[in-house]
Amino acid sequence: MKCRVCGKPASINLRSYKTALCEEDFIAFLEKRVSNTIKKYRLMEEADRPVVAVSGGKDSLSLWYMINRIGYAADGIYVDLGIEGYSGRSLGKIRQMADILRRKVYIFHVQEALQRGIDGIAKAIRRPTCSACGTIKRYIMNRICIDKGYTLLATGHNLDDEASALFGNILYWKKEYLWKKNVLLEGKEDHLVKKIKPFFLCSEREIAAYAIMKGIDYIYEECPFSKDAKTLTYKGILNGIEESSPGTKIMFVKGYLNMVKEKGGEKEDGREGRYCLQCGYPTFSDKCSFCRLLDRFGTGCAVEFDQYD
Repeated sequence: MKCRVCGKPASINLRSYKTALCEEDFIAFLEKRVSNTIKKYRLMEEADRPVVAVSGGKDSLSLWYMINRIGYAADGIYVDLGIEGYSGRSLGKIRQMADILRRKVYIFHVQEALQRGIDGIAKAIRRPTCSACGTIKRYIMNRICIDKGYTLLATGHNLDDEASALFGNILYWKKEYLWKKNVLLEGKEDHLVKKIKPFFLCSEREIAAYAIMKGIDYIYEECPFSKDAKTLTYKGILNGIEESSPGTKIMFVKGYLNMVKEKGGEKEDGREGRYCLQCGYPTFSDKCSFCRLLDRFGTGCAVEFDQYD
């Protein structure tokens, strides 16, 4: 199998695009696709100050590396969930990438702020671990962006993530989430930073190949608490369909984006939104979920984080 661009031996076969590419041309192909996604959907403007949500995995570290490489200077944010044997190794990979990029990374330690790791918090409030994790991560990343003057938060959600989430929302007709999946999620001035997903149209396999080809050192294991997640089942189903009909996932997600555009974007859920009386974060009650966690487990109302540079 030869590269369709230069004729050298191909390193990867991209059945969705009916092409095969060598390492050099694949890297150029993926970086151009991400750059085009940023421009097409107007994810970043010249005056923006982006920061990347990093976890130590292939997607977030590849995104952090790539957007700096293609010309968008970006720092990082990491939420240390206090998972024994996992969070510390993830942080090591992140610090290593920060040194390579010569960018800073902000680190929030859940254990220090709430006196227990994410599993202990989830048990105490009787919520699934992933739900508690999402509550904390969304708040902390937004808070750091607001406090430090970043205008947008980039996440490493890829095509497989978005297709599986969309599949689940349709399967159970979760109307409250159905129209909220997008490549760009607008913020609220002084309260909620804009979020972007430059890898929205890049498959997990493509990103893994990019990480290996570029020598990005990432943590291979999935989060220990994600092993029973329904999204993994949905990914398996979609991968089976993709195997027999290449290009299905990209068509599925692109079709959804076109429908979102036709419908005018994200739909409101009908509830009256307010802002937390304690911190100003958007909420539907007097206090946001994170401030309630601080009241219950924390040592005070201040949110402190380290800076590694």
